[in-house]
Amino acid sequence: MGFLDALLGRSKPVKPDLDALFGLTTAAVTLEAAAGFTPTGLGSVCFRAAEGGAFAQLQKDAVELLNSGDTPKVEVSQDSYGYTWLLSRHDPDDVAGLVTDLHAVNATLEAGGFGPHLLCSLVGFKGPDGQRLALVYLYKRGTFYPFAPLPGDRRDNALEIQARGSVGADLKFEDDLGRWFPVWGAPGL
Repeated sequence: MGFLDALLGRSKPVKPDLDALFGLTTAAVTLEAAAGFTPTGLGSVCFRAAEGGAFAQLQKDAVELLNSGDTPKVEVSQDSYGYTWLLSRHDPDDVAGLVTDLHAVNATLEAGGFGPHLLCSLVGFKGPDGQRLALVYLYKRGTFYPFAPLPGDRRDNALEIQARGSVGADLKFEDDLGRWFPVWGAPGL
């Protein structure tokens, strides 16, 4: 960053570290031990689809790569904001496989030049009393935050803070709570 940028208060965007996603495997173990939250086996990647054949082919390739097994485990959907979600399904005990799939989708889009279109990735968890929780990776910030939805488009802020406290040593968390965006209706949550 140059002197003029510092003087004017400009900062360079944080480069995403896709390998940080692999910290979710350790965080899942910690979250289960500390708070009783178990992985659901569901995770998703959110991005804004770009126009054109190159992006469509990359998306198709990513889905085919993840569906190369016996049964399809990836679903593609679009939310009301126009974002595309790729939902991956795994055995709940295979968090490492789920995270590898999410990493592969992110890396494929980034390598194809579509990194700026990536929004977030998330892994879903279920609490002992049925509470839902996701650990969300913000691609453009390179940080994580918890999201705990409640019925009626409300969220459980206390649970989110508790989750951050439980796995804060395993993941780089977003310090700015204003950036803990709700992901209502996200596939995998």
